[in-house]
Amino acid sequence: MSEQNTGKKISDSRVKLAVLMGPQHANHHGNVHGGWIMKLMDEAGALACMRHANSRVVTVAADRMFFHEPIRLGDLVTVTAEVSFVGRTSMEAEVSVNAENPVTGDCVHTNAAFFVYVALGEYEDPIPVPALIPETEAQRDRMAAGRARQAHRLTHYNE
Repeated sequence: MSEQNTGKKISDSRVKLAVLMGPQHANHHGNVHGGWIMKLMDEAGALACMRHANSRVVTVAADRMFFHEPIRLGDLVTVTAEVSFVGRTSMEAEVSVNAENPVTGDCVHTNAAFFVYVALGEYEDPIPVPALIPETEAQRDRMAAGRARQAHRLTHYNE
């Protein structure tokens, strides 16, 4: 039986990116531009979904994003992503960001969001993705919540 029919474990999609924030990432206040962080989040989410689907993906949506803590010049930013819900051709990835002062070791969670991607075939057409296999009760709960988030997105798509 192919993995398309049997599904893939959530942990198989997990991606972690770590990037040291330099002057090119910061504004004149010494804080990192939110756009840089959103870009890293989109890349991590896309990589997690590529791992799951074994195909290229395109970003379709990003849910509301709030920055709870500033990220400063010199921080080591760690972005973690994993697939949290799948539809027929779409995948939702939960993406989380932490900022660490590499000198002191102080680490804070700065933000998180859900991103949605569609798997693409050879001719840029949407293709079916494998089922998602949860490994913990928390992952099962998150998948159920993902189903509700997707229904909400589809209901409000044209607003």
